[in-house]
Amino acid sequence: MRLAAALRRLLAAVLVAAPLPCLAAEAVDLELVIATDVSYSIDREEARLQREGVANAFLSREVIEAIRTGTHGKIAVAYIDFASTPFNVLVLDWRVIRDQVTAAAFAQDLLKAPINRGQHTSISSGLVMGADLIDRNAFQGTRRVIDVSGDGPNNYENRVDHVRDAVLAQQIVINGLPIMNEADSWRSRYYLPDLDRYFEGCVTGGPGSFVVPATDFKDFARAIKKKLVLEIAGLTPPAPARIMKAQAPGGAGYARGCDIGERMRYGAWGDVP
Repeated sequence: MRLAAALRRLLAAVLVAAPLPCLAAEAVDLELVIATDVSYSIDREEARLQREGVANAFLSREVIEAIRTGTHGKIAVAYIDFASTPFNVLVLDWRVIRDQVTAAAFAQDLLKAPINRGQHTSISSGLVMGADLIDRNAFQGTRRVIDVSGDGPNNYENRVDHVRDAVLAQQIVINGLPIMNEADSWRSRYYLPDLDRYFEGCVTGGPGSFVVPATDFKDFARAIKKKLVLEIAGLTPPAPARIMKAQAPGGAGYARGCDIGERMRYGAWGDVP
């Protein structure tokens, strides 16, 4: 009896002292964070069009086929709404999507989730949140991408080009979907007629990165579907008028300066460095 008790104590001590084995990360073809702008320049109807556009894209045959053609036949996706740090929300945590059933569940839960609103436009905070989600997840993706959309430039918190460069240093690619909404020309002080160029020069970057502009919020569904197919399939698109290859750090940048949104906020946007 004493020997048995001693053996039990010894076994317990070994189990406590031995490190627990690390669980292997699940292999996927893509770790994708979808980050959508919900700042006050975007009304509830426009926010709804963004949400429905993403959901419908995941229900499409083209997106499902792009997922199936991958080496692992599955991707991991998380979805965030961003405005600025106090208002950013993780709408859906990481989900593995491999077929129509898992894609439909993702789309259904996305449509059921509340639509958030927030102050300011801090694309930089959305990138920070997206990179943190990728860094802390339980997946090993062949590629790691943040897909960011919005209708205006960064105007709050850290400069977006500085954050972009830090995110790219983590081996994360950033693709962009600027919403070229002419209605903002009379209702928003942050309207940029060449927002696509701003995204190209200041927001996006990394190997194979690209920008797919939407002409307005009604065009968002078309643009996000095309963009997701390219991202999931790992394709580097050509550069026709509506798809542009993005600049890497140190590239051409943006003629008005990547701090244009901050200068607009303080009424000095005409000063081009």
